[in-house]
Amino acid sequence: MECVPNFSEGRDATTINAIAAAIRKTPHVDLLHIDTSPAANRTVMTFAGAPEAVVEAAFKAIATASERIDMSQQEGVHPRIGATDVCPLVPLHEVTMDSAVQYSQLLGERVGTELGIPVFLYEHSATEPHRKSLPQIRKGQYEGMAEKMKDNRWQPDFGPHTFNKQTGATVIGARDILVAFNIALRTKDVSIAHEIAQAIRESGYRKQECDRVVKVPGSLPKLRAIGWYMQDYELAQVSFNLLDYRITSPLKVWLECQRLAQERGVDLVGSEVIGLLPEQCLLEAGAYAMNLEPIASTGQPPKQLLLQRAISFMGLEALKLFDPQEKVLEYALQKVGWE
Repeated sequence: MECVPNFSEGRDATTINAIAAAIRKTPHVDLLHIDTSPAANRTVMTFAGAPEAVVEAAFKAIATASERIDMSQQEGVHPRIGATDVCPLVPLHEVTMDSAVQYSQLLGERVGTELGIPVFLYEHSATEPHRKSLPQIRKGQYEGMAEKMKDNRWQPDFGPHTFNKQTGATVIGARDILVAFNIALRTKDVSIAHEIAQAIRESGYRKQECDRVVKVPGSLPKLRAIGWYMQDYELAQVSFNLLDYRITSPLKVWLECQRLAQERGVDLVGSEVIGLLPEQCLLEAGAYAMNLEPIASTGQPPKQLLLQRAISFMGLEALKLFDPQEKVLEYALQKVGWE
């Protein structure tokens, strides 16, 4: 089973290292990747292992974050409600989604009881339809959560029913593989990023037409998106969550974002993957790029060539280093002995 907790700290190396150490010290778990953004003030860690061990490592990481991160002092561009903002469990080899749900319930109950943190279950673990998605739970963010929890519809699944000012709240649940994919625009105008996010995401946007509000659907299914200004690169970005990469892949997002940006007179600078992504995402993009512009044989293995073309086509090295051995889920698992 894989776990991809998101922590509301991207600047204090001591805190980030302490959380990582808590994971690494847990037997039968391997920390695969750490992705840190100072501007977002957020760190995403990816680890995997035997399900019971993953739950133990997740609890220790959440406990460490709760001790070291004071949410009353935290700020950053990324939406968040707690020190450990969200902690998804992802079933991989020989683990069913039903089992992952049970593990998420065990983790949520322990976090709520032992750490005194309000816990909301989401995705496949959700107990109510109106709180299944992360944006639903996160609406209002940390600053609005104390008031939100006064509503009976927003009482947590585990933990205290009053807001914890220091730790905030935490969202835990079982979900499918998600690809977090950001595209940088060659502009500092964040309004363009907002427009593209609204036009492309599945939920679309609402607009006023005469005397009524009309809902305009977005162009790609299974996709969430927001626009923001990323100080790390001094550029506007569109930040995407691909809920099912088999339906809406990074390639489809890149091409549609490019189209929408060009309509607004803006070029794309490059992209970045937050955390890990499945190999198929790169192979698809590489094959598309090869069909657009075939190149003479270089003697490289076909798969390696596809990976390189994908990285070049989607600008995956334009913002920061992209090493497939570090960023592709299957390769990272193989590296630590998980087949």
